This record gives sequence, structure tokens and C-alpha cells, in this order.
Amino acid sequence: MTGMNDTAKVFLEGGPDDLSERIVPAPSPGPDVKVELRNGYEHFRPTSRQADTPEGRLPVYEWWERTEMPG
Repeated sequence: MTGMNDTAKVFLEGGPDDLSERIVPAPSPGPDVKVELRNGYEHFRPTSRQADTPEGRLPVYEWWERTEMPG
């Protein structure tokens, strides 16, 4: 059995200009989206807003922090 998050997507707002993907799969199981970029992770949190995108109206997640990978 598959969950709804297998096809659900969200729109990422803010963060680094060189982030290649702005439409990504919805997070599962947690509420935040974590994207690997340049030896670290960009973190995005859900907002109450939605955005019109080429893939339809999607929930907006906004950037809130970056964490570095250990090493």
C-alpha cells in the first residue's frame, strides 16, 4: 500500500539561488523538507501559503536554515 506522499509535491521558496529543484516530493514522515546541497543541507518549513506552479497549486515551504555535514 502506498501513501499520499508518494505523489504529493511542495514548492520551495527562499534559500540558495543555485538550488536546482524548487518542486520536490512532499516530506515523509516529518513536516520539514531537507535538501542536500554543497556539503550540507538546506531546511524548509511548511507555511500556510500555496503557489501556482507548472505542476499546479502546491503548498509553499520556506527556507529557514542550513546545516553543514560533518567531516
